[in-house]
Amino acid sequence: MKEILETALNNSYSYQDYRKAVADLLQIGKSSGAIQSEALVNYSRLNETRMHRLDKTIAIDLAINSKLESISNQYIWLVIAEGWCGDAAQILPIFNKMSEFSDHIDLKIVFRDDNEDLMNLFLTYGTKSIPKLIILDKNALDVIADWGPRPKRAIDLVQNYKDKFGVIDDTIKAELQMWYLHDKGLSTQKEIMELLKGS
Repeated sequence: MKEILETALNNSYSYQDYRKAVADLLQIGKSSGAIQSEALVNYSRLNETRMHRLDKTIAIDLAINSKLESISNQYIWLVIAEGWCGDAAQILPIFNKMSEFSDHIDLKIVFRDDNEDLMNLFLTYGTKSIPKLIILDKNALDVIADWGPRPKRAIDLVQNYKDKFGVIDDTIKAELQMWYLHDKGLSTQKEIMELLKGS
């Protein structure tokens, strides 16, 4: 596992470089990832707008703020994502803002399809669901915890819809985006801090 983590870290981007890589692909009409389609390019464009807005508007809860500032251990937050992923667009700006409050958190992002070995270590019920956050001890590269692809209440929202209607369609995607809008990133912040509590 350590070798796979090291390879992924060597292929990783800072938040700003990840944003630039996705934007550069869009300039030539492409999305990130192995599969190219007009739909994925359109999702990526929408996500660029969404992330641009969230970079300006996401606020870190004051209590979480002080906890982040008091972290003493050194961490790498390694995130698996793709530019077309709606959940990643909602969550990456939160991770970035959280990491800015602590000199002890080094945020790194990798593209899922370029890091298949890593993704296969962190499947969600056998699927390559993203985003996936892997919290690592920076020095030993031990996995402290992993999280994703979305906060628990959002997972429940999607699962309940799927159980009722048997599909993930545009209706639930719109409902999920509204949930993110009203939640303002708070559920994600709280769940990540819970993971760090024991380490």
